[in-house]
Amino acid sequence: MTAFSPPTSDDSGAACCDHTSVGVLISSPGGLLVFERATPPAGIAPVAGHVDQHGGPGQAARAEVAEEVGLAVTHLHLLLERWRPNRCRRPTCQTVGHRWWIYQAQVSGPIRPSDREVRDPRWIHPDQLQQHAHRTAAYAEGRISESEFTAKPGLAPVWVRFLHDLQLVTLAPEALDLIDRVI
Repeated sequence: MTAFSPPTSDDSGAACCDHTSVGVLISSPGGLLVFERATPPAGIAPVAGHVDQHGGPGQAARAEVAEEVGLAVTHLHLLLERWRPNRCRRPTCQTVGHRWWIYQAQVSGPIRPSDREVRDPRWIHPDQLQQHAHRTAAYAEGRISESEFTAKPGLAPVWVRFLHDLQLVTLAPEALDLIDRVI
């Protein structure tokens, strides 16, 4: 496993982006665990976060699940590893994007969401996931304004292609390309 350096800071002391992120899919009979992100960018998403000082992607996945939804990971399975050109709210160098590791996790414990990062955690079924993907496509196509999308978000744009590649949502290639432009 590759070792990761902790992020450096910019002149204001804010942590810089390390260009590495994890995402974690947690499923139950009730569907996929998602929530509205309480920090920009707007969108409905599964657990995600930077690898940072966590030591590596697997450790980061476990830590982010605990931090965001208060669950303990009992098993992790790597599903995808991809580079995505998504912008970061952290200070960054000239490079835009993140190397992502997407995991499927089995978890234990009750959901205890972070007030700082999570709004309205819920289990959603595949048809609802597809509806949220269509809303994100409408935003990328300009049929929904940024303020409308922020007030009632669809899927976080960075997640749409991951979920499409995992065959959890289906969109036309043209819609996926437009969504890629807004990440």
